[in-house]
Amino acid sequence: MSRAVRGIRRWAAAIVMGSLLVGCGAAEEPASGKGGDAGTDGAGPRTAVDVRPVKASRTITDARGVTLTTERPPKRVVCLVALCDDMLAELGMTPTATNSALLAHPAFLGPERAGRIPVVPGGFLSPEAEAVLSHEPDLVIGLEDTHGKLAPALEGATTFWPVQPSTWEDSVGYLRDLAALTGRTEQAEAAEKRLRTKLAAAEGRKSDKTALIIFGSDENFGVATPKNDVAAGLFPRFSSYPWEGRGVEGSYSLEEILARDVDVLFVETLSFGASDGKLSAKLAGNPLWSRIPAVRNDKVVEVDSEVWAKGRGTRSLGIVLDEATAALR
Repeated sequence: MSRAVRGIRRWAAAIVMGSLLVGCGAAEEPASGKGGDAGTDGAGPRTAVDVRPVKASRTITDARGVTLTTERPPKRVVCLVALCDDMLAELGMTPTATNSALLAHPAFLGPERAGRIPVVPGGFLSPEAEAVLSHEPDLVIGLEDTHGKLAPALEGATTFWPVQPSTWEDSVGYLRDLAALTGRTEQAEAAEKRLRTKLAAAEGRKSDKTALIIFGSDENFGVATPKNDVAAGLFPRFSSYPWEGRGVEGSYSLEEILARDVDVLFVETLSFGASDGKLSAKLAGNPLWSRIPAVRNDKVVEVDSEVWAKGRGTRSLGIVLDEATAALR
């Protein structure tokens, strides 16, 4: 896969040196069950839907051990990663500035309202520190492995929070932490409840169909696995998803995919600037592509990569669940 595509997928799911990084915190689990253990084999209990109260606090320590203290509830938040935009939307807030296009999705703000939010110059990989500080933020949220290098430039002027989600529980944990800091505890509890309820429902009607998520901009595509992608981590709970991380990006070939009899294929097209066509259309030129059952049966679903690959928050994952389970019926 090209360096450019690797950069875009890093934006989507933190690719570093040809593989996707994992890490970060976990949600506080209800006493009734460990959500991360439920539903993965179709035999265990479903994800718990009860939610523990979130308590407002001026200091939080996330699951990666990062401690933040703010003098007052943050109101001016600059988002350098789409998870931040997702969390703010769930809390009823909007970023002071962002470098994500997630909010343009109709399930968030829509293109008109999202277009009014200032964009941080420099893109996802190299946001300009001076531009960030020009918005006088109370809090800046970025991806740890990508934006941690900005921390020295922001120190003393604002609070920087490096996040690194790898599971849906991580995403819930970050939302709960941000809710504690902002005091928007009820909104976070409601958002967590919605996601847990959708996930438990999906687990209860687990499909025997084999699903696959691929991503890329050309024939050198990659496969999203539960070890390298938050959205893909949900799939074993409600479908057959026999794709494991191999430590090498894009390590599955079309021949291997063909051998797995994929029933439903989800495609994330990653592009640079103006779109130059869908990934599924580009792969159609390979004779093996047409032999995949999902292709033969018109079960190839082009999805919004802003939501599926980059969002990683509770609202984005709820959309993934809605779209995935509908396609797998």
